[in-house]
Amino acid sequence: MTSPAAQNFEEKVFSGIQPSGVLHLGNYLGAIRNWVRMQQDYDCLFCLVDLHAITVFQDPKELAANTREMTAGLLAAGLDPEHCVLFNQSQVPGHAELAWILNCVARLGWLNRMTQFKEKAGKDRERASIGLYDYPVLQAADILLYRATHVPVGEDQKQHLELARDIAQKFNNDFKEEYFPLPEPLILGEAARVMSLRDGTNKMSKSDPSDASRINLTDDADAIAKKIRKARTDSEPLAGSVDALDERPEARNLVGIFAALSDSTAAEICSRYEGAQFSTIKQDLVDLAVEKLGPVTAEMARLTKEPAYVEKILADGVEKANALATPNLQSIHEIVGFLRPGA
Repeated sequence: MTSPAAQNFEEKVFSGIQPSGVLHLGNYLGAIRNWVRMQQDYDCLFCLVDLHAITVFQDPKELAANTREMTAGLLAAGLDPEHCVLFNQSQVPGHAELAWILNCVARLGWLNRMTQFKEKAGKDRERASIGLYDYPVLQAADILLYRATHVPVGEDQKQHLELARDIAQKFNNDFKEEYFPLPEPLILGEAARVMSLRDGTNKMSKSDPSDASRINLTDDADAIAKKIRKARTDSEPLAGSVDALDERPEARNLVGIFAALSDSTAAEICSRYEGAQFSTIKQDLVDLAVEKLGPVTAEMARLTKEPAYVEKILADGVEKANALATPNLQSIHEIVGFLRPGA
């Protein structure tokens, strides 16, 4: 059989984000800003993965509101429905249906090796939902439903993409049909992994109980300034080398954020500010962050007040996504052997 990599699959990018809280700087620098750039060069589908969100309990009203607000944030950041497909996952039934088919292809041992389930479930794994355990298979279905060839990923998602590749390969081998491509990672650049402002060893997260640990895209200029000035650092001046920051996680994090917001590299920031105290660096970072994030925050606030418009964007995206997914799912039915009476 010919390797899927050698076949002429149409180049397509898929990525998703959970609508389970406020968008923050880590989402923006680690994913969304890259999505905005990619939509000009790739055929892109971007999805609010509300099926993934319910792997842990969500208040139904909050989930719906968060989906609208996050859509507003994505649009405010620059996603253009004329250049990408933007939709919420639950409204395209093929995601859940393909996940079941792929559940019958994936193997228990593969899922048992997934480290994120162990981290998220904690010590009381017996009380975790089946969905939380199985969601890497749903992730694989998200990607493969559109026969996506590329997925932008951070370090923490590489293992799940490898699982998607394994599932695609096994499906192709089992049914002797090179139907799925083996999706390749698009590794994100500077500050792909933005860390907490209070603890440089932990990823910036909307689930962190401390609001001071993150910059939300809803924060105004005063809030941004306060959080950056209070961000944890050390008393040493900035070294001229990135390697010198290996044992200084908070310092490295702020340098990485500065680099990403200024479209430069961490090495360039270290060179520019070599010998400077972080009080000086933080003030410049405040000015830069307010300049870059202020317009996004303002547009997000405006769009949040127009829920009908936001929902129309999603509805249009759902229609486009279903149009892409339906013929693929029909082909998968034929490959698997599902009878379509009268077809």
